[in-house]
Amino acid sequence: MQRKGMAILVSGGLDSVALVGDKSTRHQAIYPIYIRQNLRWETVELYWLRRFLRAVKKQKNIQPLTVLTLPMDDVYGAHWSNRQARVPGARTPDQAVYLPGRNPTLTVKAAIFCALQKIPELALGSLQHNPFPDATPHFFKCWSNALSEALARSVRIVAPFRALTKEQVIRRTQQWPLHLSFSCLSPRGKSHCGQCNKCAERRKAFQQDHVKDLTTYAKN
Repeated sequence: MQRKGMAILVSGGLDSVALVGDKSTRHQAIYPIYIRQNLRWETVELYWLRRFLRAVKKQKNIQPLTVLTLPMDDVYGAHWSNRQARVPGARTPDQAVYLPGRNPTLTVKAAIFCALQKIPELALGSLQHNPFPDATPHFFKCWSNALSEALARSVRIVAPFRALTKEQVIRRTQQWPLHLSFSCLSPRGKSHCGQCNKCAERRKAFQQDHVKDLTTYAKN
């Protein structure tokens, strides 16, 4: 039995597009939402996200992409996300790619969209290893309650992949065109750079799963 509509915050990354594919078989309608924040990778990320959505258009319940804007470059200032510094490299820890307040800012605007469109759930592609304070089950529960109270309408924030690793997500969703996802902090043209923290994480996940990685990397 399919459940009612669900909005999904999509970044174009592997985890969020995999979530779109996975949930499209379980919900009556999926509403992908992309929020531009004026960060260095967004133009290329959005290009690949649109390619992914075109490739899965046979899933009639996936609704057209909604693109919203919520600039953060003025707050982040001289930061690697704004081309003001070198991006975290392949050997940096996950904590190096932390963007302060990313989930609260994104989910506020997305939750308002959900309330106006009467969509009861908003999903994010957060995974098991995510170490950030705004990606914990406790945060999502508290934040759901706060947003629902502020909007006078229940909007439940969920992270369906929170108990899974990236390798498990790939294994579970490999029937979808995951090669059309984009996980890179410093794109080269429309390709992954092959040298940043996110490229390394992506490569490792495909290798450990023994799934062929069809991604194009500028540096191998």
